[in-house]
Amino acid sequence: MMMRRKFLQGCLGMFATGLLAVGGVPHAVASSAGLFGLQFPDPDGTPVSLDQWRGGPVVVNFWATWCPPCVKEMPDLEALKQKYPGVQFLGLGVDTAANIKKFIPKVNVTYPLLVTGYGGIDLMKTLGNSTGGLPYTLVYDASGNVLERIMGQVKPDHLDAILQRVSMP
Repeated sequence: MMMRRKFLQGCLGMFATGLLAVGGVPHAVASSAGLFGLQFPDPDGTPVSLDQWRGGPVVVNFWATWCPPCVKEMPDLEALKQKYPGVQFLGLGVDTAANIKKFIPKVNVTYPLLVTGYGGIDLMKTLGNSTGGLPYTLVYDASGNVLERIMGQVKPDHLDAILQRVSMP
């Protein structure tokens, strides 16, 4: 309970001062495709540009270590990643690098996990998640268009049907 209180206080502090995550998350992303113009650090602090995934289908999943539905859906996302090797999966952690780094050994995912920090909440809002709730998943086609916005835990069969369409040549 104490960790959650500290997290929420940190969020409030970030919003009150207008600070955003490392990586310079803008206050507004002009379009959903604008997400690919951003960069975020990996849990070790190395900056990673999302631009490298422009031009192909991408599943972007906003998550946090303290979010049970986020953690619960990660094996489903990994299974779909294995089923659709032509689709890039990307986890954007609305959390601290330290929390994510400690969490990685507990979950078996092969897709990249990057750190948005608490600024990820603002970013999600600019991408259509007006409540800022987690988990939040976006499915992009190869042209950078958002095909699906999924609020809450993904339903594997639903996402599978979308990925069947997206992965077709």
